[in-house]
Amino acid sequence: MSRTAQVVWDDALTSYNFGPSHPMAPVRVELTMALARELGVLDKVELGGCVPATDDELAMVHRPGYIEAVKRVSATGQPDPGAGLGTMDNPAFKGVHEASALIAGASLAAARAVWEGTAEHAVNVAGGLHHAMPAMASGFCVYNDPALAIAWLLRQGARRVAYVDVDVHHGDGVQAAFYDDPRVLTISLHESPRTLFPGTGFPEETGADGTAVNVALPAGCGDAGWLRAFHAIVPPLVHEFAPEILVTQHGCDSHALDPLANLMLSLDGQRAAYAALHRLAHEAAGGRWIAVGGGGYELVQVVPRAWTHLIAEAAGHPVDPATPTPQSWRQFVRDRTGETAPLTMTDGRNPEFTDLSGGYDPADPIDRAVMATRNAVFPLHGLDPMP
Repeated sequence: MSRTAQVVWDDALTSYNFGPSHPMAPVRVELTMALARELGVLDKVELGGCVPATDDELAMVHRPGYIEAVKRVSATGQPDPGAGLGTMDNPAFKGVHEASALIAGASLAAARAVWEGTAEHAVNVAGGLHHAMPAMASGFCVYNDPALAIAWLLRQGARRVAYVDVDVHHGDGVQAAFYDDPRVLTISLHESPRTLFPGTGFPEETGADGTAVNVALPAGCGDAGWLRAFHAIVPPLVHEFAPEILVTQHGCDSHALDPLANLMLSLDGQRAAYAALHRLAHEAAGGRWIAVGGGGYELVQVVPRAWTHLIAEAAGHPVDPATPTPQSWRQFVRDRTGETAPLTMTDGRNPEFTDLSGGYDPADPIDRAVMATRNAVFPLHGLDPMP
């Protein structure tokens, strides 16, 4: 479906590094780009560079005092608890401002490419830092690159932007940035805040005229339930909203192997979600699609394969899930991490689901979560909440 796709990349994006014991290790994006290169996926896209976001650009979302605080931490490496830096989640390190501003700049470059028409789709796998707040680092996130990309699009004159977040954690920072802005539809599918950080993302959080949408799924939800929820919520709302551009966040920590969360998706279920979002970009947003990374803490078995599938989907050349991983990449994984790499690009699952249009089961916790969201927001969009 894609005519042109751009992947924004600079090797310096791996400098966003909270230290050797932190779960958000930059090797995950290094392995992703290596796998995409070895499989020939990067041959199907344009590679674009990036520069750090300027202070003025960061100030589209973040308060100037916070930016200055991050710069002080960056220069000294000393914690600043008031800025959320120096915690277990967000350790202070020298160079944190420069590393964070480069990730933000990469998502701004992706937004610029799509808005100006040099690419139909653009991907920044190093991005997706959706928890950062205007004046506080949070949840491994210092500057909120997806929110900055959306704010930049609005500044250019975009009238409606839809944001869909499939990370296992609630996209709280992006929701907060646009909670009262009817030009931005934010949809987040995540594990219930009753069992997972950040403790927000209940269906009752509906924003301006229902433009904040939250699907809080029960722990243990797998491919069939997750895809059933996705298709019951996301396409109807995005079609009704009719955005000019679709921005999506692709944290792959919804995978069953992820050590920090409790959903049970397979790589194949995640791949089905990427394909659905690609179709939705063409159906509802004129093909304009910006995709960023996000969470994902199974660094070898999950993240590289998931985001290689994402890049391939954006390129319009999906990777056959039965494809073996290249031997050269497996050796690189062993040399780089000491771990054994996966042998193929699939978990061997068939991610089928039953559409909600056939009726819902009030005894099923996934259906209850779906209906809570539909009841909360569908009427605000003139849609019937009943299947």
